[in-house]
Amino acid sequence: MTLPGFRQATRGLTAYLLVACVGLPARVTDQSHVVSPGELQSAVVSASRARQQNRETIARLFTAPGAAKVLQAARMDLNQVNAAISSLSDEEAARLAARAAKVQADFAAGRLTERDLLIILIGIAALILIIVAVR
Repeated sequence: MTLPGFRQATRGLTAYLLVACVGLPARVTDQSHVVSPGELQSAVVSASRARQQNRETIARLFTAPGAAKVLQAARMDLNQVNAAISSLSDEEAARLAARAAKVQADFAAGRLTERDLLIILIGIAALILIIVAVR
């Protein structure tokens, strides 16, 4: 094959590839998606709600009577703890929310005294601050 013949073959191959690539997106968009946009939006909204509920569950633990005094005695700032709660990852928030809900249920059932609750409160606050500080 001569040089002009090689160039002509290269041009032909390039043109063929361009036509194939231009036609490809039309075929790809014709296919149905595995997950519909509505399902995807629903999943995002659900995850957002769960994230917000977890953070509210943790924050609710710190509204217990005497919580502010105990945190102040432990030299912890409630505003700093609340800010740290909002920066927890979804997994960390879910784990701590489960623990906070169990502590609140145990306290409401009388299995924990107020003193026990306050000690746990300090522990959870310290854990939250440590998790955020390590990042």
